Amino acid sequence: MDDTPLIKTAALTKSYPGVLALDHVDFDLKAGEVHVLFGENGAGKSTLISMLAGANRPTGGQILLNGQEVHLANVADAQRRGIYTVFQEFSLIPTLTVAENIFLGWEPMIGPFVNHAAMRKRAAEMFAELDFPIDPNAITANLSRAQKQMVEITKAFHGDLSVLILDEPTASLTDREVDHLFGFIETLKARGVGIIYISHRMQEFARIADRVTVLRDGGKIGTVAMADTDQDALVEMMTGRAITEIYPTIERRTGETLLRAENVSAPGVYGANLEIKAGEVLGIAGLVGCGKSRLARALMGLGAKTSGRVTLKEQDITRTSTQSIIRSGMYYLSPDRKAEGLDLAKTADDNLAVNLVMGGGTTTGAGFVDWGKVRRRTAEIANHVELHDGYRRKLVSQLSGGNQQKVLFGRCFGQEADIIILDEPTVGVDMGTRAALYLLIKELAEAGKAVVVISSDLPEVLHLSHRMIVLAHGHITAELEGDDLTEEQTLKYFFEENTGATA
Repeated sequence: MDDTPLIKTAALTKSYPGVLALDHVDFDLKAGEVHVLFGENGAGKSTLISMLAGANRPTGGQILLNGQEVHLANVADAQRRGIYTVFQEFSLIPTLTVAENIFLGWEPMIGPFVNHAAMRKRAAEMFAELDFPIDPNAITANLSRAQKQMVEITKAFHGDLSVLILDEPTASLTDREVDHLFGFIETLKARGVGIIYISHRMQEFARIADRVTVLRDGGKIGTVAMADTDQDALVEMMTGRAITEIYPTIERRTGETLLRAENVSAPGVYGANLEIKAGEVLGIAGLVGCGKSRLARALMGLGAKTSGRVTLKEQDITRTSTQSIIRSGMYYLSPDRKAEGLDLAKTADDNLAVNLVMGGGTTTGAGFVDWGKVRRRTAEIANHVELHDGYRRKLVSQLSGGNQQKVLFGRCFGQEADIIILDEPTVGVDMGTRAALYLLIKELAEAGKAVVVISSDLPEVLHLSHRMIVLAHGHITAELEGDDLTEEQTLKYFFEENTGATA
C-alpha cells in the first residue's frame, strides 16, 4: 500500500518585512482523511493554506504533491493539479446565475458558444448529489449567505479532485446543511480525497477529524490523532492555557428589571415572555433557526412585532424606532459584523469614533464635537479591547476576524447603554480572542450592565450565563439557572415544542 501523502510541506516558511508569518512548518495530508488545522487568528493557518492553494508563494521550504516537489504558480495551477480551496471570503460574481458561477472558467461549449443547457443540467445534478436545495438559474446576488456558501463548496467538485481545502465552511450553514456537508465529506473520504479543514468549532472535530495539527504564532505546536485527544487538550495546545482559564467567573449582581417583554410575537417568534435585569448575564440558547436572533431584533425594533408589549425602564417601546431605543440605553451587536456591524471602508479608529460622536459625550459646551476628546477616548477604548496600535489606522476590511470583533465590541463602550445584547459574539473568532472578549463581558456585567449573550455555542452560553432561556421553533421552552445550567438539561429543551414555559 502506498503511504505517500497526497500533499506535504517540509519546513514551509513565509516571511514579510518584519513578520515571520509561517516558521518551518511540516504538514502532511493522507488520502481519505480529514486533517484539521487549528489555531488562533494569526497562528498561520491562512498563510499555510494560501500557499497550498497557489494563492501565495513560500519564502522557504517545500511543497510536495504525491511525493514530487511542486511550485504552484497560482490558484488555477493548483486546481489543475487537483487542489481546490473554498476560502472563507466568497469569490462569486453576484450578477451571474448560480450555474454560471459554478462553471466560470469550466464552461461546456458547443463550438464557439457556451452550452448553457448542459451547464444548468450539470449544476442541478451537482446540487442533487450534495442535497443542496438551490436553483441553478437563480441570480447569485439574491441568495442567502448560507446558499452562497453552498455554491462555493459546489464549485470545488470539478475535474480530478484529490485535495479539498475548506476554510470555515460551516460558519453560515444551519445544522441540517452542516449534516449534508459532513455526509458528503464522508463520501469524498471514501473516494480517497484528502480534506484540509479549518474551523474554530471544536465540537465539529469529533464528527469528522482524523488528525489535528495545531499552529501558534506561525509555528507548529504538534499533530495529534483526534481519537487520542479532546477539546480541553486542543485548547491548551492552541493557547498555552487550560480551558478553565478561558471562561471567567462573573459575579452576579442582579439589580432592577430593565426590560420586560410580555407575550411578544414576531415573524418566527411566538408569545415570548422574558425579563432582562441589571448586573446579570442572560443567555439565549437554541439551535440555528430557533428564533434567537429574531427575538432580539424584535426587541430592538429591527423586526416587526405582530403582538405583545415591550417596556424599557418602565417606558413602553413596543412601537419605538431602533434609533430611539438605542438612545434610551439598549445596544445590539449584530452577528454579521461585515454587513451590519462595521463600516469596512473606514479605519478601526473611525469605527470606534462613530458611537462616541453619536452618544453625545464628546461635545463641547457650545455643542460642537471635541475631536481631541474623541481621539483620546478612541485610544482608551482600543487599549481596553486589546486592539494593538498597529491595527487602529488600518481599514477594518484588512483586519482579521478576531480584530474586527474587538472593534465591534469596542463600540459598546462608545456610548452609555444599560442593556447590551451580544448576538453570536464570538462567531469565527479564535479561543485566545474569545478569552479577551469574555473578560469584557465580565466587566460589563459586574459594572451593573445587563448583558444578553445569544449563542449557538452551547459551552459558551453555559459558562457565561447566570440565567438562560432556551428557544425551539420560535417558542421559549425553558428558563434555567443555578444547578440546571448543564448541557444535558439544556439540550432537552432544544427540540421541544412550546412547553408553556416563560422567562
